[in-house]
Amino acid sequence: MTTHPLHATAGSATRSAARTSVAAFAAILLGSFLLYGVGFAQPQQIHDAAHDTRHSFAFPCH
Repeated sequence: MTTHPLHATAGSATRSAARTSVAAFAAILLGSFLLYGVGFAQPQQIHDAAHDTRHSFAFPCH
């Protein structure tokens, strides 16, 4: 069994919080792109797919 000093645990918690924040920010960016960016896409099939996806999640768009 390995024991870690107390200060190493605090550093791990800080890194974990930073990684969680980065992942949350990336998810928000991707979600925003899917909801808004693809909705304005020129090919009709991509626009329709984004439109239907928004409605399937009960997200109003009109």
